[in-house]
Amino acid sequence: MLYSKTTPEQKRAALRAMLSSGTIARFPGAFNPLSAKLIEEKGFDGVYISGAVLANDLGLPDIGLTTLTEVATRAGQIARMTDLPALVDADTGFGEPMNVARTIQELENAGLAGCHIEDQFNPKRCGHLDGKNVVDTGTAAKRIRAAADARRDPDFLIMARTDIRAVDGLAAAQDRAKALVDAGADAIFPEAMATLEEFAAIRDAVDVPVLANMTEFGKSDLFTVDQLAEAGVNMVIYPVTLLRIAMGAAERTLEVLKAEGTQASEVPNMLTRARLYELVDYEAYNHFDTSVFNFQVPGQPAQSLGTK
Repeated sequence: MLYSKTTPEQKRAALRAMLSSGTIARFPGAFNPLSAKLIEEKGFDGVYISGAVLANDLGLPDIGLTTLTEVATRAGQIARMTDLPALVDADTGFGEPMNVARTIQELENAGLAGCHIEDQFNPKRCGHLDGKNVVDTGTAAKRIRAAADARRDPDFLIMARTDIRAVDGLAAAQDRAKALVDAGADAIFPEAMATLEEFAAIRDAVDVPVLANMTEFGKSDLFTVDQLAEAGVNMVIYPVTLLRIAMGAAERTLEVLKAEGTQASEVPNMLTRARLYELVDYEAYNHFDTSVFNFQVPGQPAQSLGTK
């Protein structure tokens, strides 16, 4: 009921243990707090919070228009609804190294288990689009050093994302990954890898966990968890999958409503009222104090006033 009973510190320790376990962790992307609860219920390892999803949810493209306040606030709302660790996309850190330092502490305050910071110019663009530009190695390293120096909880995960593969090739990505680890990165996110062999090459270059981004319509094929594990990947994210599915269903339903004058034909595809109430834990709120909360949960007997 209300929020997770697992503390942010416990979630961060769990993420660290997960990444050192020798298994591959699966982090679907949550597009709102309720979807984070669903991710946990279905048995996944963690929750990913995509910068693209946060921007798109505001009706904006993923080009660095969101602010630290917007990201920290929404990411915190999502993270606190689940016992799972949540990893958030912090873009380029929202400014120069001092801004990056503040970003880390705001995300700690919001209850996140970790974040990743990338080496693109600001304003940035989606990692699977053409025409990206990356900063020099020194600038990228300063961002990561500032992040590592600013954190107060040593278990808060600082992940470095590099987009240099699409700009200067795989060898440059290996060199950049090594430099970012030297600067203090706890993990590496090599964006837009084309093949499993490229993921394996990054794995060979560094001795920290490696993340794979399995986003639809991107530069990478949609490799299976087993394939990625074989290549040495430690974590896989599905950043926009649930948002794309949800918006696709919303668009189809609006088309039906416009064409047919009723949503009746789409009702079988909907989450039922009872299932929605189950996800938001309506019954627990009802039992909390029926002198305050007096309502009936579908499928449950009515509660009497004055009982607990």
